[in-house]
Amino acid sequence: MTWIHPLSAEVGESADVLGGKGHGLVVLRRLGLPVPPGFVIGTAACRAFLRDGRLPDGLEAELAFAVAGLESATGRHLGGPDRPLVVSVRSGGGAPMPGMMSTTLNLGLTAAATAGLAAETGDPRFALDSRLRFLSSFACTVLGLSAERLDAVVREATRRAAGGAQARLTAAIRGVEALVREQADAAVPDDAARQLRMAVRAVLSSWHTPRATTYRDLHGIPHDAGTAVTVQAMVFGNRDENSGSGVAFSRNPSTGEPVPFGEVLFGRQGDDVVSGRSTTRPLPDLTEREPAVWADLLAAMTRIEGHHRDACGVEFTYETGRLWLLQVRPGGLAGRAAVRAAVDLADETVISRREAVLRVSPQHLHHARAPRIDPTDGIDVVVRGLGACPGVAVGRVVTTSDRAVRMAGGGPVILIRPHTSPLDMHGLAAAAGIVTARGGPASHAAVVARAMGKPAVVGATGLTVDVAGACVRAGGRTFPEGTLVTVDGAGGEVVVGSPRVVTAPDVHLRRLLEWADECSGDDSDRDDTQRLAAAHAALRHA
Repeated sequence: MTWIHPLSAEVGESADVLGGKGHGLVVLRRLGLPVPPGFVIGTAACRAFLRDGRLPDGLEAELAFAVAGLESATGRHLGGPDRPLVVSVRSGGGAPMPGMMSTTLNLGLTAAATAGLAAETGDPRFALDSRLRFLSSFACTVLGLSAERLDAVVREATRRAAGGAQARLTAAIRGVEALVREQADAAVPDDAARQLRMAVRAVLSSWHTPRATTYRDLHGIPHDAGTAVTVQAMVFGNRDENSGSGVAFSRNPSTGEPVPFGEVLFGRQGDDVVSGRSTTRPLPDLTEREPAVWADLLAAMTRIEGHHRDACGVEFTYETGRLWLLQVRPGGLAGRAAVRAAVDLADETVISRREAVLRVSPQHLHHARAPRIDPTDGIDVVVRGLGACPGVAVGRVVTTSDRAVRMAGGGPVILIRPHTSPLDMHGLAAAAGIVTARGGPASHAAVVARAMGKPAVVGATGLTVDVAGACVRAGGRTFPEGTLVTVDGAGGEVVVGSPRVVTAPDVHLRRLLEWADECSGDDSDRDDTQRLAAAHAALRHA
């Protein structure tokens, strides 16, 4: 059996085999768009690994052969001191599971490869920064160390170091290496091939982590499907001042408005964007700073929308002014945004009115009627941030995911975190609404909230979350856990108490339901859900 598939435009396998990420990259290649070279370990390998508890027979030999092909394609050598090949190792099931499984970036940066990268680029700071990112990523996702503990060690080592940026990075690297030896009773191997084998095992194993299992339960994803593993040559958003990373949507994912939307970080790698740990910049900031990248990105999204006949989202990195696409997700809009996109695409004659009606699900319909806090109700605002998923949620403040699960048994809770990670999945599932102090509309919290249809506010920069003190602070006031608050996921407000809410009429929803009545041939007085269901039944039996 063949376990590994090339990442090329000629590959004909489905997302069930290549995973959604791998299949999307193949589509991008077919469209002639820039994708870093790589290969995919198919989902069958994951199923065999989970069944037998080891890598399936023949996979290691295929992996070595695939790496050799990638080395030939790039003119680089994995782990080598001259023109080192550095790769990413990412998960990707057939259905989207954002952030639920393991990813390792900058793999292959052994000590010799780091020195080689510094010599090749003439930038030791960049090489050391990339090495530090690799060690932290590997220690967390492969060896199981706490991301918070790793961050604390990096901060402390950097604070104590004397000298410039290189000295601080060197001290941080030593701090991470010491922590790994202390807590994992091991070291990150200085053998790139072994690093890769370990990272592949970690990705395959992450299919059965509690967070991934919880996510599949919530979204009806089969537990026996397995994940693929995508291995690609790295492109570096932290390379220089003309590099960066971001997430872009062809239409606003909260409203459906047909304008490019997203966020970007200059001089940083993509995990900084999607983790929600950093304060990002609005996507249009690219227009002045990197106009050529902006133009290429708009052209790419137009081509992708034309292919899928749907809104799309892409993850991208640009290195020294050159754009690369790392992932694409067609559709995926929630609630009112999904309704507007369907109506607008029909108006643009990209799809028919019948297809627009079929694209809107009962869940979309439910969230399209999302209310807003009534601004005339004398509201007491705790903090304002960015609305990430429309709707209003009322509940008691809670600052950890474990406490969210416990307290949710006594009534709705609002999970308020500095940022969220896949380790918060149980708390996100338990909460009625979500608030983060950092991150943007493409952060982990925002993406998961939209997938679950839960009101969310992100990037509430005036908010301090005190986990030890079991409280949050904003505007000089303290709100202990248990305080009743309301979250408006459209307007971005978090207010004290339970204010009055209003539901504004939606012209796009009204038009879609009129089309639904035309499809069913029934314009009698019924509720919206019945109107949509009747149209779906008529269209499916036509």
